[in-house]
Amino acid sequence: MTSQERTSLKELQSLDTQLGIVRSTMDNFEVKLEELEAPTLRLGKEIEALEKRVKELSLEERRLELVIQGKRDRSQKLVERMNQVRNEREEAAVHAESDMVKRALQNDEQEALRVLNQVKKMTERISEQKETHSESLTEMEPLREKLMSERKGADLTLEKLSVEREGLAEILNADERQMYDRIMRGKIKIAVSDLTEDGACGHCYSMVPLQTQNEIRHGEKLIRCEDCGVILTPQSDEADSDVRLETNTEEVDGPLVSGIDPQEAESLEASDT
Repeated sequence: MTSQERTSLKELQSLDTQLGIVRSTMDNFEVKLEELEAPTLRLGKEIEALEKRVKELSLEERRLELVIQGKRDRSQKLVERMNQVRNEREEAAVHAESDMVKRALQNDEQEALRVLNQVKKMTERISEQKETHSESLTEMEPLREKLMSERKGADLTLEKLSVEREGLAEILNADERQMYDRIMRGKIKIAVSDLTEDGACGHCYSMVPLQTQNEIRHGEKLIRCEDCGVILTPQSDEADSDVRLETNTEEVDGPLVSGIDPQEAESLEASDT
């Protein structure tokens, strides 16, 4: 595995870490939004329930009014009938029915009054709740707009990181990428780790055999920790040193004397002869 491939794997892991943070943040936005909107939504539902109950009571009030009117009409007819009775038996029967209608009428009138009082109290309660709901909306809206703006920014960041991740994954060796993805789907959620200075795995801190350490630092084969399974790479400064050494090393004919000009080196050779 070349230094560039090692770097690409680390960059891929860094992007995946950032993506995980952004996704977690976006999940938190949903929770925060629900918490922010919950009191206002609860008030709205309470108002809806009260309005529904008022409609039901209003229908009940209307029904009682019709019943009361019917009984009043019946009571009036009984009064008229009383003037037409022909004997005591009929008079007693009319009296009994009239008393029964009056008692029922009184009960219905009391029930209608009770319903009217309920409607009045609930209407007042609805008015209070609507005022509170309006204040809650006024307080909530700026906070909601700020939260939505932050979530939009997180969406853009997620999109940008996803594009970067996709582009980087395409240039990686297919086998290495598959191994990386397979490790990331596991429980540890980390696929690449540096060797420590003393030659241990940077993830589980298990010591790595010396020969394996040398292969990790200078070889091209992808090597995983025998204990935790992460892909092991040299520390960044070691990898950079290897790259610089490979880049700056050149073949030089003749003697190589550190810090001395080639002409001076020739003079020194002549004097030694």
